Amino acid sequence: MVRILTGFLIILTLAACETRGRVILVPEASKTGDVETVFIGTTRGPDPETGNEFGHGRSAATRFVRLDVAIPPDRIAGQIRWTRERTAPDPATDFLATNLQTYRGAADFRADLARALAQEPRGRREVTLFVHGYNNTFAEGAYRQAQLGHDLDLGGVLVNYSWPSLAHPLGYAYDRDSALFARDGLEELLESVIAAGAERVLIVAHSMGANLTMEALRQIAIGGNDRIRRRIAGVVLISPDIDVEVFRAQATRIGDLPQPFIIFTSKKDRVLALSARLTGQHDRLGNVTDVAEVADLDVTLLDTTAFSQGGGHFNPGNSPALLAILGGIRAVDTALAADRTGRPGLLPGVALTVQNATQIVLSPVTGLQP
Repeated sequence: MVRILTGFLIILTLAACETRGRVILVPEASKTGDVETVFIGTTRGPDPETGNEFGHGRSAATRFVRLDVAIPPDRIAGQIRWTRERTAPDPATDFLATNLQTYRGAADFRADLARALAQEPRGRREVTLFVHGYNNTFAEGAYRQAQLGHDLDLGGVLVNYSWPSLAHPLGYAYDRDSALFARDGLEELLESVIAAGAERVLIVAHSMGANLTMEALRQIAIGGNDRIRRRIAGVVLISPDIDVEVFRAQATRIGDLPQPFIIFTSKKDRVLALSARLTGQHDRLGNVTDVAEVADLDVTLLDTTAFSQGGGHFNPGNSPALLAILGGIRAVDTALAADRTGRPGLLPGVALTVQNATQIVLSPVTGLQP
């Protein structure tokens, strides 16, 4: 109990010093930074205290938004800088919005998304759909996806699912309930993305958003929605905050998992270590140490412990060295889907395969090995 209380005090201390992400519209920032467009589906309602349109309130109706984000030139890969309160925004260093459009309904959203997809040649009309994690604001989730899209040069179209996180370090219980509340919204967003013409959808989910994603995939499987299942071309779970046994039950009910199915883990993830203590467990899926715990599932665990910085809860997005490795993710995607034996040569590290699962302990190098 003393360790748990200490963990809470550390979180509160860090939170008190942290500048939180918010949408600041500066249209002229497009002249300074590269602009990434993020299409957003959200079940956030207004904040009952501040009146923020996309706060932590829960909305039964999914709303649709387009956000254009200027990526500042004065930064290193993986870095996001927010404008501090009572400080003028600086387009050279701060992530800023150049445009915010709220659609009247799903039909307008789909039409605009279809136009964006149509700019890609047939066969390459791909969507990367990002689901944020615990303790995130609307802006933080959307800007994070813009950062990943830019730093990894993902191509295709970026889509974000913004569910109603309390965006507070002590909002863990609220966020767990919100993630369950938000399952239908994620399924609805996937329906809209596919209706707009997406040929392939890669789902990337972080932390508690990974549990939301698994729950949504589970209900899609139960509902027999093959229209969605056929278009999901892979799933990436980053630091998933999921009980390992719950994950196994979810995966079993889903059936054949989308491939590739990649799980980023870290033994130095302090947030998941605290989550495990709060739930009375030894570990969570995102800091699992033994691949044998998921050996019967067709998954690939990428151990990023060597790249851990700070809390170690978002290594794939924060580490410039790891981003350099992941910059070749499309080549890795192709190899993982085609041939399990090709995995060790593409990603630098030590590989271990147990039954259907493979674990690769990544090594800190500057890029993919030839």
